[in-house]
Amino acid sequence: MTGYPKTRKVALATVVALLAWPTVSTSQSAPPAAADLGFSVERLERLEQRLDQYVADGQLAGGVLRVQRRGELVYEHAFGLRDSAAGDAVRTDTIFRIASQTKAIVSVATMMLQEEGRLLITDPVHQYLPEWENTTVAVARTRDGSDNGEDGSTFEVVPAERAITIRDLLTHTAGISYGDGPAVAQWVAAGITGWYFADRDEPIRETVRRMAALPMRAQPGESYVYGFSTDVLGALIEVAADQPLDELLRERIFEPLGMTDTHFYLPPSKRNRLATVYSLTRADGLVRTADAGPGHTMVSQGFYVEGPRTSFSGGAGLLSTARDYARFQQALLNGGELGGRRILSPASVRLMTVNHVGDLFSWSRGTGFGLGFSIALDLGARGTPGNTGEYGWGGAYHSVYWNDPAEGLTVTYMTQLLPAGPLQDHAVIRAMIYGALVESGD
Repeated sequence: MTGYPKTRKVALATVVALLAWPTVSTSQSAPPAAADLGFSVERLERLEQRLDQYVADGQLAGGVLRVQRRGELVYEHAFGLRDSAAGDAVRTDTIFRIASQTKAIVSVATMMLQEEGRLLITDPVHQYLPEWENTTVAVARTRDGSDNGEDGSTFEVVPAERAITIRDLLTHTAGISYGDGPAVAQWVAAGITGWYFADRDEPIRETVRRMAALPMRAQPGESYVYGFSTDVLGALIEVAADQPLDELLRERIFEPLGMTDTHFYLPPSKRNRLATVYSLTRADGLVRTADAGPGHTMVSQGFYVEGPRTSFSGGAGLLSTARDYARFQQALLNGGELGGRRILSPASVRLMTVNHVGDLFSWSRGTGFGLGFSIALDLGARGTPGNTGEYGWGGAYHSVYWNDPAEGLTVTYMTQLLPAGPLQDHAVIRAMIYGALVESGD
């Protein structure tokens, strides 16, 4: 496979180092149990070779892939470098920015509060966040006054036709974008655009309070609009639980599930385990992104370690390891329990992992959206290996995960790449994992 160009920004010494490190990794690769769990060890070795080749080709700096079946480890491979400048290898305990994989955790916390009678997902958001009672929507207009999506030269601000509900937040049908849409100038002026919050010296509750006064992109329930909905949800459950979001998640999810390396901001003692962010483009190849500075906030190396540690973003704020996140996934696959600690009932897990949006989710054919996850509905329409009922999501730094209940399978893939260019590693990993699964059926 042809690699990307090595420019002046990627030193030759870095490429040499990337090629030299695979044997230093703490990776277990395919444990002896893999064959007993229905996997071909030989085919898993092909997968390992392919991941190492991405490093050799200068398309990835490194990452961790973990596969579990029926609650047991099938495959774990840490490959490449955590940081090219330091020459440190990725290890299985390397910590990654998981961005939007935070959304599933906050969604689970919301369902936990429903089980405790502290909220109902049918409740209006303004029951907990009063400033959200009378929201508005920006509707773009052409000169003749007709609707023109977000391309119109002018827009009209109209009242929301109904109240936004918690369920709207969970399904991204609240009409709340990441600041784009007809009223983008107002969102920019308010300083509320993009998913990155680590550099903000403002509590999330205050950001969400200001957000309510801005015109939304669509009417509630009208369309799937990916944006700040889960950040609003994080602020809401702080109110419902009467507890800061970081404490709520730590006490209710991270500690019960043994997720010891999952944090909003990294403890200083763990800073040398945080993976460096890279970018991949055809023009520049694989490049270590610039440190914190103007224009680089979303991909900066520093704010999760040295930032103000004030804003707890429920939509994209967490750091974690492949092992930790796999424990969270496994608890869901088990119907809400892991190691004797139950965080959700099976009924709540079932409700979260069915399609709630009809045909509104248009990002991928044959796919719907539940309460925090995309849901596989039609394999023929989707066109990739897997099973109906599979659910998962990913993060902006090119991480991805999914659970396949039909196979008892959990897949967790962590890397730090933004942007990822035309890299097809997610599709390749999926194809090779199912290609190695030779005994199907949970």
